[in-house]
Amino acid sequence: MEFNDDADLDSSQVNDLRGSTSGGGGGGGGLGGIPIPIPGGGGGKMGLIITLIVLALVVCGGGGLFGSGLLGGGGGGDQQADNSDIEKRCDKSNKDRFNDADCRNLLYINSVQAYWKTELPEAFGKQYQPAKTNYFNGAVNTGCGQADSGVGPFYCPSDSQVYIDLTFYNELSSRFGAKGEFAAPYVIAHEYGHHIQNLLGTNAKVQPGDTGPTSGSVRLELQADCYAGTWAFHATETKDKEGDAVLFKSITQQDIDEALEAAQAIGDDTIQKKSGSGVNPDAFTHGTSAQRQKWFKIGFDKGDPKLCDTFSTSSL
Repeated sequence: MEFNDDADLDSSQVNDLRGSTSGGGGGGGGLGGIPIPIPGGGGGKMGLIITLIVLALVVCGGGGLFGSGLLGGGGGGDQQADNSDIEKRCDKSNKDRFNDADCRNLLYINSVQAYWKTELPEAFGKQYQPAKTNYFNGAVNTGCGQADSGVGPFYCPSDSQVYIDLTFYNELSSRFGAKGEFAAPYVIAHEYGHHIQNLLGTNAKVQPGDTGPTSGSVRLELQADCYAGTWAFHATETKDKEGDAVLFKSITQQDIDEALEAAQAIGDDTIQKKSGSGVNPDAFTHGTSAQRQKWFKIGFDKGDPKLCDTFSTSSL
């Protein structure tokens, strides 16, 4: 992919919480978002364990384990965002800005939201409501409770915000072998797919605690993958905050291959194998590697989110 050096990025679409000291530790105790779990040591084990709990909370409205009022609602809890550094580093006057992961991810967020601002009313007759992405380190307070980095990137329906510790991409590369740069926009676009589901009320189609190979939770996740694919199809059409310059000059087949590699890396069957256990379809919450690749590709091949109806098909 090739970025447009002349694009003006909108840093107001992110909250940089990494300088905050009020996030606290913990192991995801109050989380109610929709994560991509990371198996392995430390917080990763907790992320894998609470995934089933998380999905039950999400379809009930996203409240935390101890009630949605635990943290007072708003994104980041009592943590204070400071975007001054990102604003400076990601300004187009900085010719090296796209060597910076913060700025690349800001561009991805801008692009995904620009796409849905146009596409949501056209495809579904509903106005798009912007959702901020929170960059955090280690742990974060959310409208869904407290989470740590081991849970992976997630969307919280209670505050309608996305949360990501950008070191997740290092995990995705080193532990799962998804080394390509386009893994990052795939992950961002997937999480914003959950925001679209929240706006459309799709969560209501999923029963709390529903797991298994054809469960509502799997259908929800595969639809978010498909929505990510439709964004990738239209990515080169998305424009900057002034509406004057495209954000991407090009998306290549290699980029799409990297997204498919990332989708393969975080399938339920692959994650279960990586955690050292056997494959248990009854515990599936996100879909197999093959399914995640399939639905991303459906979205990318057609570019039409109306074709992402995973809830009406018997063939996932």
